[in-house]
Formats: sequence, structure tokens, C-alpha cells
Amino acid sequence: MKKIRKAVFPVAGLGSRFLPATKAQPKEMLPIVDKPLIQYAVEEAVAAGITEMIFITGRNKRAIEDHFDKAYELEAELEAAGKRQLLEFVQNVIPKHISCIYIRQSAPLGLGHAVLCARPVVGDEPFAVLLADDFMDVEGEIQPVLAQMTEVYAREECSILAVQDVPRAETKQYGVVSATPYQPNLEYVSAIVEKPAPELAPSTLAVVGRYILSSQIFDCLEHLGTGTGGEIQLTDGIAALMQSKRVLAYRYAGQRYDCGSKLGYLQAMTAMGLKHPETGVEFRKFLERLHSEGALK
Repeated sequence: MKKIRKAVFPVAGLGSRFLPATKAQPKEMLPIVDKPLIQYAVEEAVAAGITEMIFITGRNKRAIEDHFDKAYELEAELEAAGKRQLLEFVQNVIPKHISCIYIRQSAPLGLGHAVLCARPVVGDEPFAVLLADDFMDVEGEIQPVLAQMTEVYAREECSILAVQDVPRAETKQYGVVSATPYQPNLEYVSAIVEKPAPELAPSTLAVVGRYILSSQIFDCLEHLGTGTGGEIQLTDGIAALMQSKRVLAYRYAGQRYDCGSKLGYLQAMTAMGLKHPETGVEFRKFLERLHSEGALK
């Protein structure tokens, strides 16, 4: 069995739902308290044992590269000012044993095309895909979501999709699977369709932004035409892969926040603000005061 060593981060999207904030910065660099979304996703991959981070980038995404690069001037200033703790934070944005690779997506041709761009680096290995704006939070001793999935992969050795039930009215926003029970929290996928209308959706079990995929997905994506929205859809590639390979749907433990939407972003910011060691206590008091004054009614 090949270990999951590589993770692909499609980060070339425009982030138009957050304009004007994303006019000059990537949406993946929007902070949740004091860390950008992309750093949370990379930390999740590191916790799953992944050592190669592959970013599929586009125009105006240089800030992502800069974030994970060494910041000589900033480090020198922090050291001169004796700000040791901040210096350690900056120096450990990413562990020393992790490598970052950046590939430019030439045109916005869809998630499937973004994943296909990673083929020269991934090769014939299984790999993970993480969408940074799907923010995954776990409690206590629960493993991060991708680590949960790599454990399942170690047993099953096949492609795995993270899924959750969504209201039927929202199926048109997701890839949706038809699946049958297999093991606790794990189901066989028999069909998958991209953004079906609620009345046509095969279920309410939606694929969210964590995948473990066999390298055979590249052949499937390469021979696809455009799908929904005139783009090369990863969902269509997975449907093609299912013709010859087993695909499982995994109901993960954790809370997902859709930080591609303003509401989901605010929810994630609130949840993590309450947990943050520097802000949690005072932020909770602030929210309680708002509630007592009727501002939250």
C-alpha cells in the first residue's frame, strides 16, 4: 500500500463572493482570528502525515507563496525587538520537513482541471485534495478530518470522499452521491452528480472539501469534456473513476464551516474566537453582553 504523502490545494479561484476584500488578496488568505484559511488546511494535512503540499495557483495568489516562505526582514525585525514568541510563530508557519510546490493554472477551467494540473508532481501515487474554504473544526481528542480519512484509506486502499447530509434545497450547491451502507460512517458510492436540482438529487449526502483519490483519476479527468458551468468537474472525473474503481463516502467527525460564504465565514470566526486562548474568555463575555442587551434577539 502506498502512503498518502502529497496533498493538492486548489487555490486559483477568484473569491468573488468576498469582493472587495479579495480584489487584491486571495480568499484563502482571509484570517480566522489570527491564521489564514490556507494555513489551517495545511496544518490539517501535516497532521495526517503529508509532507508535500502542492498549490494550484492563479493570478494574484503570490501572497500564499509569500506566507509559506521565509520572511527574512520580518524575522530580523522581530529578533531585534526581542519578540521571541512572535518570531517562533513566524518561523514555524510550516514545519521544516514540509515541501511546498506551486503550479500555475493557466485558465479558470474548474476544480477537475485544477486537480489535473497536479499530475506531473503527484505521478502514480494516491493523494489528498483539500479545499481551504471548507474549514473543518474538531473537538478534544478527535483527529483532524484528513487524518481520519487517511486511517480509513490505510484499511480500504481506495478513493474516499468526505460527505455530510445537507438540506435538500441546498443540493444544487454540491456534488451529491447515491450510496449504500458498508461500515460505520462509511458507505459505497454507486453514483455521483454535480449540483443536482433538489427534485433530481439522488440523496442529500453532499461531498465536501476533503478527498483522497487514486492516481487513476488523472486519466479520467484528461478525457473529460466540460460539464456543469462549462468547467471540467472533479465530480465527473470521480463518476468515471467509479466505472473501474471502488469509491467510498466517509461521514467524518467534526464541524464544517463553509468559508466560501459570508455566513459560514462569520460562523467559523465566532467558533474559533471563542476557543482562542488569547480571546476566548473576553469574547464570550462580549457575546453574552450583546445577548443581555438584546442585540442578539
